[in-house]
Amino acid sequence: MATNTARKYVFLDVETTGFDPYRHEIIELGCVVAIQDERKLWHVVNEVEIKVKPERIEDADPQSLRVNGYDAGNWIFAHSLQEALKELNNKAKDAIMVAHNVSFDHAFIDRAFRITKLESALHYQKFDTLSIAFAKLHKDPDVKNWSLRALCDYFGIVNKNAHTALADARATYEVFKELMKV
Repeated sequence: MATNTARKYVFLDVETTGFDPYRHEIIELGCVVAIQDERKLWHVVNEVEIKVKPERIEDADPQSLRVNGYDAGNWIFAHSLQEALKELNNKAKDAIMVAHNVSFDHAFIDRAFRITKLESALHYQKFDTLSIAFAKLHKDPDVKNWSLRALCDYFGIVNKNAHTALADARATYEVFKELMKV
């Protein structure tokens, strides 16, 4: 009898109106949902990019909005936070969360679930590509910075739309796969 031993992961990135999850909001959520099969091969099963309508844009940090390219006109058809989280739960149920600086993304995701009173369907386990990179590459003299951009450069990964949620989620997926080879 064959058993399915594939693990499901969600490579996640959030773009926010600032750095404080109690004051600022998620405005964009990007995910790459992938599985690693029993032969250790990776397969993307879904990608999601969701713009989230901010409710308190007046609390936003202007620099954060510049970095992530927020323009109110592009958010006209954005989803509510609750709709975005339901979509995340639907696409990434039981998936292990992977993010670059996972504590940042998780703090915003956790706060969002608490605000909306929804229960997260994600697996409790989380992986941080920043920490993994440091653990595996800290002695490599060619690595001087642990940012997602620096790791993309190190591994030869092109991230054309950095600081957009889906592009950074895709980059995190690619960095993670490279780190697992090191």
